[in-house]
Amino acid sequence: MNPLFSEIQIGRHTLSNRIVMAPMTRSRADDDGVPTDLVATYYGQRASAGLIISEGVFPVALGKGYVRTPGIATAEQMAAWKQVTDAVHARGGRIFMQLMHCGRVSHPSLLANGAQPQAPSAIKVEGQTYTANGLQDFVVPHALTIVEIAAVVEGYRQAARRAIEAGFDGVELHAASGYLPEQFLSTGSNQRDDEYGGPVENRVRFVLEVLAAMVDEIGGDRVGIKISPEMNFNDIVDANPQETYTHLVEQLRAFNLAYLHVALFGATFDYHAALRPLFTGRYLIGSALDKNTAESLISSGQADAVVFGSAFIANPDLPERLRSGAELNAADKNTFYAPGPEGYIDYPTLSAEA
Repeated sequence: MNPLFSEIQIGRHTLSNRIVMAPMTRSRADDDGVPTDLVATYYGQRASAGLIISEGVFPVALGKGYVRTPGIATAEQMAAWKQVTDAVHARGGRIFMQLMHCGRVSHPSLLANGAQPQAPSAIKVEGQTYTANGLQDFVVPHALTIVEIAAVVEGYRQAARRAIEAGFDGVELHAASGYLPEQFLSTGSNQRDDEYGGPVENRVRFVLEVLAAMVDEIGGDRVGIKISPEMNFNDIVDANPQETYTHLVEQLRAFNLAYLHVALFGATFDYHAALRPLFTGRYLIGSALDKNTAESLISSGQADAVVFGSAFIANPDLPERLRSGAELNAADKNTFYAPGPEGYIDYPTLSAEA
């Protein structure tokens, strides 16, 4: 039997296969962060994945970082997401919501009342971000106070609860790609001199407090976390990433999480070999996989499940194509973030092609 198509228990859920759809920003929400009707169609089309991890969703209003990205901070957003989870469940699928607080990777024009983006330290991201008015320089963010950090942690707690109420099977904490949790983890973006900065034991504190809050609210068996050591996206630099991520993963044991999702992009150190033995739950590997590498990762025990990204964008029925060895559609990068149905819900399935 193809190892990709064996059942697996992840947290409290039994998945029909080990093929996971990666979280990918698609920018099909409205200006209020409410997913449009297209979003339910998009995820419903891809429900044959063993597990779908949604695009990044801002847990609180100040967590928004890009135009047309969705939130889970209001009743209207929750109601729209309920249509999405209903569509996935109607086709027998499972879906987790990725909670993504962008922190300093934002812009006042994207935030209510022109607020400053939040960060562990007042250190600006180099470069520009795309806003409703085109590309604009990043700004110096507001360094969170201790009281404000507690409020952000509580925001994650409530977002996890709202996600479950909207029908999601669980949540994933986005602690990669240079967003707020990784900003706390990394020495280049965290230069605090209090209990959240300095030695690694302090820099991991924010992530652990967020996980503790979400686990307390919905249970560890409905919570996962994504990390991507040395991805260095969004101007993230860490002086000793091997120490940072080894220490972080060692601390995850206490939470009995559903899974650890590790995506590597160019790291020369073998983080999978170092981190997998430290984590007691399910271990998910992503980043540039194909059918052969995915099967090998499962067969060898290096991963419990495998995560596909752009292949799922262009192939709504990706599991069936992998099972049959059918040719894969190519994804059109020009429509990844464009509004509307083109390049979103119009990729053909095998049955449609036939």
